[in-house]
Amino acid sequence: MTLLPRTEEILGDLIAFPTVSRDPNLAMISHMAGLLESHGARVEVFHDDTGHKANLFATMGPETRGGIVLSGHSDVVPVEDQDWSSDPFALAERDNALFGRGTCDMKGFIAASLALAETVDPKSLRKPLHFCFTHDEETGCLGAQALVPELQKRGYAPAMAIVGEPTEMRVIEGHKGCCEYTARFTGLEGHGSNPDAGVNAVTYAVRYVTRLMELAEALRHRAPPDSRFDPPWTSINIGRLAGGVAHNVIPGRAEVDWEMRPVQNADADFVKAELARYIDTELLPAMRHVYPAADISTEVIGEVVGLEPMPKNRAKELIAGLTGRNSADVVPFGTEAGLFQQIGMSVVVCGPGSIAQAHKPDEFVTRDQLAQCLGLLQGIARSVAA
Repeated sequence: MTLLPRTEEILGDLIAFPTVSRDPNLAMISHMAGLLESHGARVEVFHDDTGHKANLFATMGPETRGGIVLSGHSDVVPVEDQDWSSDPFALAERDNALFGRGTCDMKGFIAASLALAETVDPKSLRKPLHFCFTHDEETGCLGAQALVPELQKRGYAPAMAIVGEPTEMRVIEGHKGCCEYTARFTGLEGHGSNPDAGVNAVTYAVRYVTRLMELAEALRHRAPPDSRFDPPWTSINIGRLAGGVAHNVIPGRAEVDWEMRPVQNADADFVKAELARYIDTELLPAMRHVYPAADISTEVIGEVVGLEPMPKNRAKELIAGLTGRNSADVVPFGTEAGLFQQIGMSVVVCGPGSIAQAHKPDEFVTRDQLAQCLGLLQGIARSVAA
């Protein structure tokens, strides 16, 4: 039985929910929960503190350890200031491709998973088949970071996870982490003619950035010898440095936005420890010598762990057996996969569509990619029924 027409129908319904990260996703979560419950899944919905966002975790089959998670995020990026050829929240078909916001990133995979669920008899499964649909992946994997501890509390222990981000159905076994921060500097304003009478927040922000660049250079020498990433080391990028109001005013406030892309968790620990030492032993003492109320604070915008390639990966072995593809790649973009890996699952990223289409106007997924995805998912369902 071909599931492609039903997948397209479900995808059209999902695209019609404008689940941009800044907006609620409850309507889409409720819709998916209803579909899964109507086909025998046990569904749990986990709301965030605002009550406007939710994660969904559903299970078909026995209440036992093990099994496989099919994971996707419900949120999409905005469409403002993008020149679309059709309504981004209405599925459109052109040249055997399906267009709409989220078609490849990543409602196509979710639609295929839901279509699969409609064909599964829960009583036939010997191992659990889980469905995990989260909120706010695009803004720091906030939903998955909240959900993973809840799953542990409830005793869920799946063996594997397939994260269906767009990889053109290539098997991805590794990606860097992504950590984003804003450092805020509070100094003492004053007249520019007497710099020593104030605490120049911009000056200390520049010293902070200089130390970050020194650490960035040190990270080049910490790259694992077998790293397959490009670049092979953990990188640091300064995204914004802002402060000051006029040429002749000592700036009392400054901000630095920066990010780090770790290839290994130890690098992130190294950078954070070195920065903390530098702030506590050098920057703050100098600032507070002049102005005791001076301060440096750091806001964590998001810390998403990477997916580290593992010598033994049962999920990779399963997908290889189902597809005949024995190779696996690494990618530069981040996903929720590392969060599942942290709690003991074997994880790969594999889904329909190309990351080159994600976040762009006229985002699309081809029918051929969806068909390949459905073939893989049907194989996964057979594996938990064996």
